[in-house]
Amino acid sequence: MKKRTKALAALMALAMTMTAGLTGCGSTSTNTSANADTGSASDSGAKTELVVFAAASMTETLNQIKTDYEAQHKNITLTYNFDSSGTLKTQIQEGATCDVFISAAQKQMDQLDASKDETANPEKLDFVNSDSRIDLLENKVALVVPDNNPKNIQSFDDLKSKLESGDVLMAMGNSDVPVGQYTQKILQYLGLDEKALADSGEITYGSNVKEVTTQVSEGSADCGIVYYTDAYSAGLKVVGEATEEMCGKTIYPAAVMKNSQHPKEAQEFLDYLHGDAATQVFEKVGFVAVQ
Repeated sequence: MKKRTKALAALMALAMTMTAGLTGCGSTSTNTSANADTGSASDSGAKTELVVFAAASMTETLNQIKTDYEAQHKNITLTYNFDSSGTLKTQIQEGATCDVFISAAQKQMDQLDASKDETANPEKLDFVNSDSRIDLLENKVALVVPDNNPKNIQSFDDLKSKLESGDVLMAMGNSDVPVGQYTQKILQYLGLDEKALADSGEITYGSNVKEVTTQVSEGSADCGIVYYTDAYSAGLKVVGEATEEMCGKTIYPAAVMKNSQHPKEAQEFLDYLHGDAATQVFEKVGFVAVQ
């Protein structure tokens, strides 16, 4: 009897041990599967936001590129900040989050680039990843008029004579924005006194190129000096194109910022902007890719 009792107890103990082992194996398998599912969901749901500061004259083209780029790069979201290059430069200097900066002139990029000398970067600011910096695009500066061209302005020389006689109101950018700085050079080339013209009410200003374009489009100014690409986008009539002798080359530099939270992805986007697909978008409105 004692032998049977001991044997029965041993069988029960073995059965309990096997049950516990099977239960443990089942639990381990379930946890592993759950962990795998959680990791997969996390990976597929993660998106990187790239913040791009760009000159206002790039609004239309970069918005089109955003659609194309995000369709091809499901893990990237592009967030743009469009304004005058001077305003954007100040925002970066004051600590704004920015991964890529595209300026409408070298001056604003130079002022953030520690590789430049004190003449170009007097404050010795160090925000630009100099190794990433490229000359991305070239634009043209154009004299534009509304469709009906009420003052019959036909060229820069014609503008000069009409400004001297007080017959027109011209819109231009402020002195702290590239389009305004290019316009100042044109006025100097034509031998015109900007301050005297402004004081006599023949010049009106805009804080960026879009504001200048709007003044001409709405007819509140008889003409304006803007980028060719903005004239194209706004459907304005171009009656004059500034030469390099008049205002220099209109080069748009671009670079990854040193404080970028996503330098690898920022560089990849910059490479894309310099590639064939983006170049086709830029060239449709009048930009020229810098090789």
